[in-house]
Amino acid sequence: MKRTITKADAMSSLKPGAEFSIQGEDYSTINWIDTKQTKPSESDINAEVTRLQAIEDYQGPRRSEYPALREQFDLLYKDILAGKVDSTGEFAKAIKAVKDKYPKP
Repeated sequence: MKRTITKADAMSSLKPGAEFSIQGEDYSTINWIDTKQTKPSESDINAEVTRLQAIEDYQGPRRSEYPALREQFDLLYKDILAGKVDSTGEFAKAIKAVKDKYPKP
């Protein structure tokens, strides 16, 4: 399922640890509470939403297709025992299959 980046995500990325709230039916009203940091401009927030969404659109599908870490470690262990800790091992093949399916933009 595709994750949609929100203004809250953008605010947290632009101003880590800042205090703010977001209200409204469409969550578009930002109440800036923080007294230590300045509120980013609306254009900066919108640009960050766009930037983060592009990253999520690329990384999201990849993330769900990689084998579970437990399985990755098992493949890697078996490759170590077989002396195939290179591009011919099953671990490398599993990771490469996902990277080939979802190339970097």
